[in-house]
Amino acid sequence: MIDLRFVAPDLRRLDEVTAEVVACGVFRDTRPLTGLAGLVDWRLAGRLSRLAKQGFLVGEVGEVLVMPIRARLPFDKLLAFGLGPRASFSDETFRRALERVLDSLTGLSVKKAVVELPGRGEPVIDPERATDILLDVLGNGNDEREALSFVEDGDGQKRIEKQALDRRRNALRAQGART
Repeated sequence: MIDLRFVAPDLRRLDEVTAEVVACGVFRDTRPLTGLAGLVDWRLAGRLSRLAKQGFLVGEVGEVLVMPIRARLPFDKLLAFGLGPRASFSDETFRRALERVLDSLTGLSVKKAVVELPGRGEPVIDPERATDILLDVLGNGNDEREALSFVEDGDGQKRIEKQALDRRRNALRAQGART
């Protein structure tokens, strides 16, 4: 099972995390940027907002922007991934964006990353549903990364931890029933 780690959506807390990459979602139609993207944008003196205004960062599903940020944040790179229009965000959007982020992290050979789960920065998906899809995508937890830390406030963190624990218990019960 995946070891769930969390960091609060606060720049001071992010400064304390050791990771190579920070990954955040961007809706196509939400300006100013919100969630982790808004925090990172503030620290980058509006650089993400300028890229969005210039049309370089659109926020379409499947889009990933990679940029160096070490001078302003304790991470080597930022991954800004598109979430499409906010009103049409769905479980499928969550899954596609999450898979894109994980594929990008693998492609960059990232071992440690801070990730805002797609749609959780607003939030447009509840923590339990996000957890179910996350665990389905990660499968049995044989992940090559040393650590993924998820950006969540205290309530979201508790709800995600509870959902993950409930799923683990249910899987153990089902396994016991088969034997």
